[in-house]
Amino acid sequence: MADPLSADDSSGDAIARALRAEILGGRLSAGERLVEGTIAKRYGVSRIPVREALARLQSEGFVTIVRHRGATVSESLLDDSRELLQVRRGLEVFAAQLAAENRGGAVAGELAEISNDLSGDATSKGRSFHELIAIAAGNGHLREMLATLDQRVRWGLGHDRRSAVTDHRAVAIAILNGAVVQAGYLMDEHLRRDEQFFTAEFDHR
Repeated sequence: MADPLSADDSSGDAIARALRAEILGGRLSAGERLVEGTIAKRYGVSRIPVREALARLQSEGFVTIVRHRGATVSESLLDDSRELLQVRRGLEVFAAQLAAENRGGAVAGELAEISNDLSGDATSKGRSFHELIAIAAGNGHLREMLATLDQRVRWGLGHDRRSAVTDHRAVAIAILNGAVVQAGYLMDEHLRRDEQFFTAEFDHR
């Protein structure tokens, strides 16, 4: 039985983190039913945060919810995520190329901060580097698609922070210089590192 969560850590996000860890750790198996009442009792919470958590995990691909049948652990999580990472890379490369055509567009100033920063501490008004690229691309539909993909695969991403800072600076410089081909190439190389991390971390599961 899982330990009850504290009152300060009993939100839907906290339940989602706990369930996600159980799924990734193999303590909840593919296809296993996730009953709201049972989960609420295990974690010492009401059904409301459990319902919120299951909806969150469904959006990330961890859980499948079928009307009148309830929620189950996804049977294709890793394969789906691997394919989505490939789709994400293609769209991000395209976004970087469009951003270079626009030389950073509406967020050129924020990309300039990143291009000049060696510490990785440049601020971007709370937006991630990849969100800035999507904005710089100037294509609203592309931005929405990338936001959806990011939500689905973010859990499986990880990389060396120093390497990421170096990659971000290089892509930002290429975009600001209007180097379309180079921006796409650098973004492709950067995201392949995410895919390599995913493969190394999860392929044995």
